[in-house]
Amino acid sequence: MDVIAKKKKKDKITKTLVEQILEKHNIGYEQFIFPTYQEGDVKQLSVDHLDADEHTIYKTLALIGNKTGPLIGVVPIDEHLSYKKLASVSGNKKVGMIPLKDLVATTGYEHGANTPIGIYETKHFPIYVSEIAKKQGKIIVSSGKIGRSVKIDSNDLIKLVRGTFADITE
Repeated sequence: MDVIAKKKKKDKITKTLVEQILEKHNIGYEQFIFPTYQEGDVKQLSVDHLDADEHTIYKTLALIGNKTGPLIGVVPIDEHLSYKKLASVSGNKKVGMIPLKDLVATTGYEHGANTPIGIYETKHFPIYVSEIAKKQGKIIVSSGKIGRSVKIDSNDLIKLVRGTFADITE
């Protein structure tokens, strides 16, 4: 019986910092674990075979604005971020992606693990979430580790990260 107890404890999924933050703020969430694969130097999510609707899975993109400095765009993985729209809504003339080599130093997260919740908690960068999320209600965002995500109400996300819903997709 001790062996089973140890196995259960070993198999238990530890909570990410993001999940701990959500619990601290009494925000409901559902935990997701997605399979990943290696592509060059970067791990990627492999969501083709899961029951989750890709349009409800969001990517967190770290950018830099010419006036604001670092900022975050959160859009569905099957959509493209519009640099022009994000620049306009954020008060910048231009925005561009943070170079991969500078990503961890800037956000604290590696490519594929960026999370609006963790980035806001540690860096307080401005966060812009596609207005599509407002209509969808619950969306899935990274929980700070590659392959780990949380499903959360988009309004709860906006309140927690003091974010802005905006038209930022092409």
